[in-house]
Amino acid sequence: MDRQKVLLQLDTDEQPSAFDSIVAIDAGEVDRLLRYSNVTTYNVRSIVHGAIFTRGPDDLSRTAIFIGGTDVAAAEAVMTQVLDTFFGPLRVSVMLDPNGANTTAVAAVRAAARTLDLAGAKAVVLGATGPVGQRVARLLAREQADVRVASRRADRAQAVCKAVSAMVEGAKLTAVGTETADKTKALLDDAQIVIAAGAAGVELISTEDWQGKSALKVIIDLNAVPPLGIGGVEVHDRGVERSGVVCYGALGVGGTKMRLHKLAIKLLFEQRDKVLDAEELYEIGRGL
Repeated sequence: MDRQKVLLQLDTDEQPSAFDSIVAIDAGEVDRLLRYSNVTTYNVRSIVHGAIFTRGPDDLSRTAIFIGGTDVAAAEAVMTQVLDTFFGPLRVSVMLDPNGANTTAVAAVRAAARTLDLAGAKAVVLGATGPVGQRVARLLAREQADVRVASRRADRAQAVCKAVSAMVEGAKLTAVGTETADKTKALLDDAQIVIAAGAAGVELISTEDWQGKSALKVIIDLNAVPPLGIGGVEVHDRGVERSGVVCYGALGVGGTKMRLHKLAIKLLFEQRDKVLDAEELYEIGRGL
């Protein structure tokens, strides 16, 4: 008898994300969704043991784990503990996407790649010290782009550069402080790609800041809350050309993010040892 496909949704928050639950159900592969809240590195081992000891190795491909929550660092720590709990053939596939950071970053970078070759491209990531911004910088660096990591605090930008460089050999990264509007605007002079991943409801650059920049090819705003992160870009823009620049808004990128999220859930059940973090999700995203 075929075992049902069971997905364990491990959330570090007080309430499991309804968004993640609905996406998992809509993926069409999950027979049973088990939702856990307040998951920590201390209590996750017993949950994992329940997942791997109840079925034989041949049936474990029909069990999978999704790790989410709004605290990205906490979710990453839970992921590490989950992987450390596995041993031998007793393991199941795992996907990490806290606060949608991985799938959103992948969708943004893939949108840029549809417009120009990322290798050697000059890219600016605004709000680069947040969860999505860090992953955007990481993925761009893996694609050999020349990345300016921008933050209002130069020391935080430098910390992101250091962390990404430790993960990506040969990464081309420059930390930039954007304490003033003039410093932010100056970043755009020779930029070909601009991706804004700042806090919701904060405009990082105005329409006048980026229009007329001859090198600029694509601009992507990941903020859906007014005021938007980039002036002159509409939230539904999906490859819309404005003033000679290809524009993507948060909901325009969101369509790819949703398709990727659902596809990744399906792929978790192909085998028992997949680990889907930003890089693995990016490879899946190449086919979208």
